[in-house]
Amino acid sequence: MPTHPELNDHVRKADDVLGMAAGPQAMAAGQPVVPVAKTADAATRAIARADPQAAAAAATVCGTGYSLFHAVPLPEGTDPNQRFATLFSYENNGKGCVILDNNVGVSRYMYVHVCKVDNTGCSTDSGNFSEYAGPLFVASAVCAPVTAKMGATSSSLYINYTTEYMFSCD
Repeated sequence: MPTHPELNDHVRKADDVLGMAAGPQAMAAGQPVVPVAKTADAATRAIARADPQAAAAAATVCGTGYSLFHAVPLPEGTDPNQRFATLFSYENNGKGCVILDNNVGVSRYMYVHVCKVDNTGCSTDSGNFSEYAGPLFVASAVCAPVTAKMGATSSSLYINYTTEYMFSCD
């Protein structure tokens, strides 16, 4: 699983976590832990606990004040330990940020796209990346649709995932 050492100085430590108690292993090792939204589902919390380094690094790329809202191991339905990528969404006072994290450790074609719920204000990041695609920001994260793709090339995809549920729909 790739790490983001250049970001490690900026991540929050376990005692700064909002809404999530870090596991004793993370606290004992002094590993970075990302703030997790109180409304995050159990699968997202499990990913944040299992790989706090990646979740915290992605949050740091989004900027200060963002909390992890949702994490999806991809391809969808994959055991989180066997994933090729992880799609992370973060929220900060109604604004959203998405990152597609490369979990294979070598450069792959990656694409991430986000829009406001009315399909305006769209942003896309694509290319060959060894760490992540994004961050992409959306001014209003409510029900913002997100698309994530990954493959050997743009025409040879093994991940093609779209969802309207990467952010809260409240």
